[in-house]
Amino acid sequence: MRIANVRSRLWACAGALLFFFGLPDLRAESSTVSATYTLPPDKLQKAIHLSHWRAALHFGDFAWTVLVLWLLLHLRLGELVRGWAEAITRRAWLQGFVIAPFWVALLCLVGLPVEAASHAVSFHYGLSVQHWPGWFRDWAVSFVLFIGFGTLALSCLYALMRHSLRHWWLWFWLLTLPVEVLGVFAVPIFIDPLFNHFSPLEKSDPALVAELERVAARGSIDIPPSRMFVMDASAKSTGVNAYVTGFGSSKRIVVWDTTLKLASTDEILFIYGHEQGHYVLHHIVKGLIFSAVLILVFYWIAYRLLRWLVKRHEKAWHIHSVQDWASMGLVLLVMTVLNFVSEPIGNAFSRRIEHQADVYGQEVIHGLVANPQQVATQDFQRLGEMWLDDPSPNRFVVWWTYSHPPTSERMRFAAEYDPWVAGEEPRYFKK
Repeated sequence: MRIANVRSRLWACAGALLFFFGLPDLRAESSTVSATYTLPPDKLQKAIHLSHWRAALHFGDFAWTVLVLWLLLHLRLGELVRGWAEAITRRAWLQGFVIAPFWVALLCLVGLPVEAASHAVSFHYGLSVQHWPGWFRDWAVSFVLFIGFGTLALSCLYALMRHSLRHWWLWFWLLTLPVEVLGVFAVPIFIDPLFNHFSPLEKSDPALVAELERVAARGSIDIPPSRMFVMDASAKSTGVNAYVTGFGSSKRIVVWDTTLKLASTDEILFIYGHEQGHYVLHHIVKGLIFSAVLILVFYWIAYRLLRWLVKRHEKAWHIHSVQDWASMGLVLLVMTVLNFVSEPIGNAFSRRIEHQADVYGQEVIHGLVANPQQVATQDFQRLGEMWLDDPSPNRFVVWWTYSHPPTSERMRFAAEYDPWVAGEEPRYFKK
C-alpha cells in the first residue's frame, strides 16, 4: 500500500514525517502519584523472551517473504504463470483473474509458517487459548477474503497500468481513497462478525452502560447504547482490550468480555474514555488523511522503482514491461518492501494519537472517579501484566513496530499528569 524509490529520497521523506509528527511528548506537568511499571521475576523473564520472539517473528517474516519472492523472480515464475493464463484465454482482463489469485494465494501461503509460529508463541505464553482447529478456520476465512479483495485490487491496478503508463499510480491512488473509506465503514458490519461474536453491551451489563453514558455526556458526545458492543474474546484470548471501529453510521465502541470480568468499573471507564477520545479528537478522520498522503507518496515511489527494476532486469526476469502480467511477483515484492519501510512512519503517527487518547481518557473521567491518576496507573499495570509487556523494550523495536507508546511510558505519564493540582488547564477540557 505504501511504496519507495531511491533510498535517499525514501529516508528523507521518513525523516521529515517523523520529525513533524515525532514521538509522543511523555513529559508531565506535575507529579502527584509515583508509579513504575514492574513485573515479578517470573513474568519479567517471560515478557523479555516474548518481546524477543515478537521482534524476531516480525522482522523474520519480512525477510522470509522478500527472500521467497526474490527467488521466484529469478526462477521466472511470472513468465510461467503468464503462459498458463494465455493458454486459458486470450482476453487480457480474464487473464488477470487467473494470475492474480495465484499470486495472492502464494503470498498467503508464504506467510503461513510465520503466522502459525506467532500463534504457537502466543499459546505457549498463555496469551491465546484458541486451539489449532479454530485458528486454521480463522486463517482460512482470511485466506478467502484476501484472495477475493487482492484479485480485484491487482486486476484494477494492471488495467490502470495499461490505460495510463505514466499516471497509473495517481489513478490507483484516487481509486484507493474511496475504497479505504468504504473499508473502514464496512469492516465492523461485514468482516468482524466472521471472526468474533458481538452482542449489545446493554444486555450484558446495563449498569455499566449507564456509567459509560456519564462519560459520554461529560465529553459532550452522543454514543447511544446501540453502538456499544461486547465481544466474546475469551474464546480466543486471555487479555483485556477495547477499541473503536467504523465510520459514520457504522462507528461503534467494542469492549472485550475479558475486560468486563477482569477490570474494575473505574478502569473500564478509563478504557472507554480513551476510546471515546479517538472519536472526539477526530482520530479516524485524521488517520484517513494521514494514510492518504502517505499512500500517495509511496505509490509514486513504487511507480519509479518498478520502472527502474524492469528496465534493469528485463532480460533476466523475462518481464517486458511493468504492465506485463509476468511482473506481478515483482509488484508484490516492491509493495512488501515499501510497506515494511513505511512502518516507522505510520507507527509514529499512531503512537502520537494513542498518547492523545490516553490524556483525554484521564481528563474525561476527572470528577467521575475518585482518583483518575490511580485508576489509569492501575489499568496500565494490569494491561502490562496480562499482555506480558516488556518494561524496558528495545528502543529500535519500539520505534519501528510499536503502534502504542510502551506501557512503562504510558504508566509514568498517567502517574504524573495532574494539571488540576498545579492550577493549570487540562489539554482537552478547558475551564
